[in-house]
Amino acid sequence: MAASRVLVWSLLAVLCAGLSWASARHAVPVTLTEVLGFATGAACVLLVIDENIWNFPVGLANNLFFLVLFGSARLYGDMALQLVYLALGVAGWRRWARGAGDGGALAVSTMPPRERAAVAMVTIVATVGLTCWFVRVGDASPALDALTTVLSLGAQWLLNRKRIENWFLWLTADVLYVWLYVSRHLYLTAVLYAVFIVLCLVGVRRWRKALPPGSGSASAVTFESDAA
Repeated sequence: MAASRVLVWSLLAVLCAGLSWASARHAVPVTLTEVLGFATGAACVLLVIDENIWNFPVGLANNLFFLVLFGSARLYGDMALQLVYLALGVAGWRRWARGAGDGGALAVSTMPPRERAAVAMVTIVATVGLTCWFVRVGDASPALDALTTVLSLGAQWLLNRKRIENWFLWLTADVLYVWLYVSRHLYLTAVLYAVFIVLCLVGVRRWRKALPPGSGSASAVTFESDAA
């Protein structure tokens, strides 16, 4: 397992170094900002799979690079999403560092039924509302941008709580993002999100193994205590 991780990280480093060189020489139709977004995004997901708290600072750097990239592409939902990610990233970093409150590490868990219902309801209402707003401000793809924005926010919120369901929201959003970024000619970012799809599947498998016994149907942590 350790050898495979070293190999993956080494391949990522070589790929990003090559892309940076090619971008600087204008040999590929991507900007250095997009390359840096690719590098930090892939690194962040790899760290999340390993339940490594360093995913948060790397993710914050990724948010800054994508803030600039999406603004230039007129994807206002994704641009605004990065600002929210910054706040959620700081909150998640603190939550993981604080642990379970009893001195132990925050454990992987599943969503209680009421939390699932709340997330589903908020997703529907927020997507409709954001779509209307994005139409008014001239977003390049209002409905799709709104849906992926809401799914991503929900996924990050669940990630902060180490809910295993965060992977399913990320997976849905990533599939939609691939199409969205290809339509906006952000090809490297589309490739990154295609890689994210694979990493999400790996993450689900890894986190399922980390679930405490008997937690498959409902989390031991209640929705009320989560909101505290």
